[in-house]
Amino acid sequence: MHGSIDPRRWSRRELLATSACGFGQMALASLTVRAAAVTGEASRTVHFPARAKRCIFLFMQGGPSHVDSFDYKPRLLADDGQSIDFDDARKRANTGQGVSAQRIMKPQWPFAQHGQTGRWVSELFPALTSVVDDLCFVHSLHTEGVAHGPATLFLHSGATNFIRPSLGSWLLYGLGTENENLPGFVSIAPSAGNGGPRNYGAAFLPARYQGTPIGRAGAPAQAIANIARDDLDRTAQRRQLDLLQAFNQAQRDAAGGESEFDAVVESYELAWRMQMHAPGLFDLSGESQTTLAAYGADDKATADFARKCILARRLVEAGVRHVQVTYGDNTANPAWDQHSNIAKHADHARAVDRPVAALVADLKQRGLLDDTLVWWGGEFGRTPYAQANGTGRDHNPLGFTMWLAGGGVQPGLAYGATDEFGHQAVEHKVHMHDLHATLLHLMGLDHERLTYRYAGRDFRLTDVHGRVVDELFA
Repeated sequence: MHGSIDPRRWSRRELLATSACGFGQMALASLTVRAAAVTGEASRTVHFPARAKRCIFLFMQGGPSHVDSFDYKPRLLADDGQSIDFDDARKRANTGQGVSAQRIMKPQWPFAQHGQTGRWVSELFPALTSVVDDLCFVHSLHTEGVAHGPATLFLHSGATNFIRPSLGSWLLYGLGTENENLPGFVSIAPSAGNGGPRNYGAAFLPARYQGTPIGRAGAPAQAIANIARDDLDRTAQRRQLDLLQAFNQAQRDAAGGESEFDAVVESYELAWRMQMHAPGLFDLSGESQTTLAAYGADDKATADFARKCILARRLVEAGVRHVQVTYGDNTANPAWDQHSNIAKHADHARAVDRPVAALVADLKQRGLLDDTLVWWGGEFGRTPYAQANGTGRDHNPLGFTMWLAGGGVQPGLAYGATDEFGHQAVEHKVHMHDLHATLLHLMGLDHERLTYRYAGRDFRLTDVHGRVVDELFA
């Protein structure tokens, strides 16, 4: 009968291989689930009115230099080349004695004021000046960890060494997904190093809240193809999946049930729904030439990150709750990590500047920026002095800049400040725990109430710390 499965056509090996791989392979890593299927673990109601419905995090892996980009310090120009004592965070972590003489190095790119707000931006980011009045700069970030691994983990999960749920997993746990046919949390081109999967992992939260990785850092943006069998119609495919799920349910019941197994079973169901939605979503051929050109998809230097930013916009437009886009690679020295040649920043800035500016403008033009929170930054900043008296800058977790846009933050704001050298946050200091608390608040979640009980205690993203920086709100 047309539409039915003839058992004589299938061997046990063929059934398992075709069903498990055909339907589940694409979504198996995500371990996500539609919001309607989740009960009892999170209220799925915001604690207060949300300013943002979704979030895009543009992760600049390696730590871009704030004193060469957004944090203008005339003192660096005046004292360029002079030797001044600084408390070096890396040396203090390694030896306990951090104060030593260091050679001041001026910004390597000229700064100028831009937009109606007159915000300072260096020539590293010419395209971003076109949207500078939409950006909310936080110049007083400080964080934990002086090496990439601990600092990157802290950025993503609020802990430098313990295995903790990532920000995206907390958001998905607290809010669920807006589209049951897609994962609620997607990480585009994540790096395998410096935390790797833990940066989008669910840790002790139920496995269904883990992020879905798409591609990997350092590799070109990739599409997802439709993996449905052409020789079976939809009814037959549905029956095939139902049979597989019945086997899975029986195995689960026999084993007593467990989070990881449940998530795998649910991922098959998600993969089934993704067959109808994901391929078209990942196909950028439907974008207009005007849009592609605005992002820089036609320029070799910007094309890769442009495609990733367009995909991020399409994902949030389709209802994905949290999207992270990593600009980085899988080498020992992450992209922005210029210890001996800060001039290399120019290559990285060129690759991301135009796509990121276009993303902000595109979201605004489509009416999405008001309730989409865009967040840009790295795991720390860089020192205002030359490392080892050379031509690069070392890690600096003591003071650096990130910016936000949309999602209820105040456009054109410059909040907080580092000292006159750009070395340490001194005015309206914002710890990474504070930023996490603020991001959750913008999404309608109270960081003190968004908890999960594990191993006899309640955990949260901000641990026992964090304050909401409501001065950033519009």
